[in-house]
Amino acid sequence: MAKSSFKQEHPPERRQAESARIREKYPDRIPVIVEKAEKSDIPDIDKKKYLVPADLTVGQFVYVVRKRIKLSAEKAIFIFVKNILPPTAAMISAIYEEHKDDDGFLYMTYSGENTFGNDMAYGGENAFHVAQDA
Repeated sequence: MAKSSFKQEHPPERRQAESARIREKYPDRIPVIVEKAEKSDIPDIDKKKYLVPADLTVGQFVYVVRKRIKLSAEKAIFIFVKNILPPTAAMISAIYEEHKDDDGFLYMTYSGENTFGNDMAYGGENAFHVAQDA
């Protein structure tokens, strides 16, 4: 996976300082960067930085992403964290603790296709694929 454009645009010290400030000011929120996977034909997202409630599930956050990119219900979306499809029911806080970057942000990539082809480090039956809004 290519390096995040957010990481390219902002030096590590600045990212670390920002995430630390966010976590101190909003301890019940998770700083998340959401970017589109390269070569994906899915729409671009209008903003990359999100303060996500710690008790939100991955599935609930995907709903937010779907709305931000105005993705129609019949289109599929895949969300990756370090090239892994996290389980829909997993709390964002748990994903953050396990996969946060050294700069303190959680990086998520979205795509209209399963670009990485991983059959889940978490197990195949938990593969995360949302094709429609509930």
